[in-house]
Amino acid sequence: MIGSIPVEEFQYALDMSGLDPASLGDALRAVIADAMTDPMRMTTWMTTLALTQQSIGMNMLRRMSGESVDAVATPNDGDKRFSDPAWRDNPMLAGTLEEYLSQARASMQLIEGSRLPEMTKRKARFAMQMLIDMYAPSNVPWMNPSVIKEAMETGGQSLQQGLANYMDDLQNNKGMPRQVDTSKFKLGVNLAATPGRIVYRNELMELIAYEPQSAKVHKTPLLCSPPWINKYYVMDLAPGRSFVEWAVRHGHQTFMISYRNPDESLANVTMDDYLKLGPLAALDAIEAITGEKQTNIAALCLGGTLSYILLAYLAAHGQADRVKSLSTTNTLIDFSEPGDLGVFTDEATISRLEKKMKERGYLESTEMAGTFDWMRANDLIWSYVVNNWYMGKQPPAFDILAWNGDSTRMPAAMHSQYLRSCYLRNAIVQPGAFTILGTPIDLGTIRTPLYVLGAENDHIAPWRSSFKALALVGSTDKKYTLTNAGHIAGIVNPPGGKKSWHWTKAHVESAETADGWLATTTKEEGSWWEDWARWIEPRGGEMVRPYDLPSGEPAPGPYVQNQVAEPIDLPARKAQSAPAPAAAATPKAATHGNGSAHGERRAAPKSAPKKASKKAKGRR
Repeated sequence: MIGSIPVEEFQYALDMSGLDPASLGDALRAVIADAMTDPMRMTTWMTTLALTQQSIGMNMLRRMSGESVDAVATPNDGDKRFSDPAWRDNPMLAGTLEEYLSQARASMQLIEGSRLPEMTKRKARFAMQMLIDMYAPSNVPWMNPSVIKEAMETGGQSLQQGLANYMDDLQNNKGMPRQVDTSKFKLGVNLAATPGRIVYRNELMELIAYEPQSAKVHKTPLLCSPPWINKYYVMDLAPGRSFVEWAVRHGHQTFMISYRNPDESLANVTMDDYLKLGPLAALDAIEAITGEKQTNIAALCLGGTLSYILLAYLAAHGQADRVKSLSTTNTLIDFSEPGDLGVFTDEATISRLEKKMKERGYLESTEMAGTFDWMRANDLIWSYVVNNWYMGKQPPAFDILAWNGDSTRMPAAMHSQYLRSCYLRNAIVQPGAFTILGTPIDLGTIRTPLYVLGAENDHIAPWRSSFKALALVGSTDKKYTLTNAGHIAGIVNPPGGKKSWHWTKAHVESAETADGWLATTTKEEGSWWEDWARWIEPRGGEMVRPYDLPSGEPAPGPYVQNQVAEPIDLPARKAQSAPAPAAAATPKAATHGNGSAHGERRAAPKSAPKKASKKAKGRR
């Protein structure tokens, strides 16, 4: 027993969910075994827990007699599970909540007091938190006051509808509660809707060129490098909430990499291929289209990791000037403190994952998505169990969750190489320890100006870990900004939000630590997008007439919709001559579909994309 939860029940739950890639059950058993070998510590722990429960019982009796008491344990601020006043006013519910919170605290104390290796303790913490979340009294329908009130107000119809929601999820959503109503969203309409066209495509990615929405554009193009673990359109979310739209409207000729959703045919694709066919191919295409020899890059998460590698690779080949500046958001390059994902990145876990990937040639998207969901189970699982199954309500139509559910597979060879190089060996930060396309990588050779963003509540790329990149590169022109919110909400940060702020200052000194930097920053209200726009503007160069883009099929393109398509070759390379500065003009309206930079429609390319096979079109 841990608290009041049998370990075998936890193991059963892991087996049912398929979520034991990191031997979480073994870690919990190790904690118990360690405690049992130390009778004095175990006796002290059990005595403390017993005395606490005795106090809880006395508190319950005092509440029943009308007395006001100080609770032994209270929920954290902002814990919505227990926001109903009945959790405080009803003596039985208040006592139940006290007991739950005290047992949760005691269970974590048992782990912290163990003598186990840190990796085992980290797994045990993760596993214990899953248990604590699972056994919350708010997850018991006849105990949750909000569920009971809803049932009474609807004459029991909420329970009937909740059962229908549960049966539908059991049949059509792999037994998990739906997080979002996706019926309200359509790619190219209200997601990934910034007008653009596909101007290049190879077997791994296609390149989107966005239509200018201003009379002039900056001379230096902007390339967006998204993570390959998700669909690109988190950077081009709903209109008004799209980073791409923001950049385009601020005069940047913007391009976007859209990676193909891999299937078994791409099982042997490596990080080398992602570099060669991803950002390197994109730079070639942009240079051919615009005639410009320099490009700014804005990268997110793993797209930023690959961009740092790109800069070191280019520096090794005397081509560092091809990238004028790099902006990274929520990106790790030093994986020594990887946050919650470190639970799943030891040798045994990776070996087990490699065996599973070898059978299919890829890591299924639902497995990765499920891991992320369990990291925030209260928000991403149990809240929907209560809302959808117990109260009979429908999930909201929320753009971020719609994108989050549209995840991608990982090629077996690439994902194994990435996990071992980054999480297991942390090789990229060691000069010469990581080789790509036959080139040893040394981050110290990077001299490119950097704008680095972290998010205060990011559990995937902790901001203090992302800050470490600034000490690893040789750049002297570097700036760090810290936004509030988390890994994704910190990125989707349009101006005008009431709850947006960030910390920043002009430059990062070479010897600064993350906490030392934070102590000398200024907190500014508003979105970091505005701060980035001011930083990138002088690096975008002079304002010129919009570039003539080659014709192409409308964005968002087939790859993001899990389809395959024929390659589109690079256009003939233009001579290196900048477009002439344009005369002042009023900004024109955005074009849609295949329109050119000047708004006319263009014919579709002769080689239209072939329809994908059913296997290739499968979303997951």
